Amino acid sequence: MFATKPVLIASDVHLGSAPPDQEKAFVAWLERAATSASWIILNGDLFDFWFEYRTGTTRGHDRVLSILRMIVDHGTPLTLMGGNHDWWGGAYLRDEIGIEFLQDPVVREIAGYRTLLAHGDGVGRGDLGYKILRTFLRGRATRWAFGMLSPAVGDRIASGISRTGRHWDKSGEQQRVRSEALERWAVDALKQDQELDLIVLGHSHRPLLREVHPGQWYGNCGDWVVNRSYLSLQEDHSPRLLEWDGRTI
Repeated sequence: MFATKPVLIASDVHLGSAPPDQEKAFVAWLERAATSASWIILNGDLFDFWFEYRTGTTRGHDRVLSILRMIVDHGTPLTLMGGNHDWWGGAYLRDEIGIEFLQDPVVREIAGYRTLLAHGDGVGRGDLGYKILRTFLRGRATRWAFGMLSPAVGDRIASGISRTGRHWDKSGEQQRVRSEALERWAVDALKQDQELDLIVLGHSHRPLLREVHPGQWYGNCGDWVVNRSYLSLQEDHSPRLLEWDGRTI
């Protein structure tokens, strides 16, 4: 009997801001995943910024978009969860590329696990300032006004605001605090919902896989700015947290 291909989940690639070698590694991983996975899930912040303007989309991602389209055409399901950097996707990603694009957390059956899938921004307690800003940035009026800009102007504004390239490292205190807060939230959510088998988040840029209770898991995909980490799920197997070595998935 042939083994079922795994479901592969990655997050926080931040294309457009991550170091070039990491972006190149992710592209290689994505091309390999196209034939090695039964389903590919990109759990937020694939792009350091993405917006669909009235006159076009965020520029500079043609190669990755073509690979995503190739994956869909090949018949491998592809899901993208909007993160705090790329929540503003929509018709182009869905209709032109063929991606299932999500903007809110969902509960899905993934490789036999009843899974809560969310990017992680805005969940749990704390971070009140960000939550207020998040509500404003995702408001209809804000999206309409920003959408009236040309892609060149809008992308330039977003690039000036983003702190990805200047902010993330392996030992950053903010990442540690955020990672611990997300873990606490996930542990409590698993306790509250005994029917959940798995919670998968991103956002913290710190890879983590923990069996919270027997048969209940919390996984954080980590990132591709630093770690090249991802989760692999297969039926009748425990979840795995892996790091891309450039060869095997």
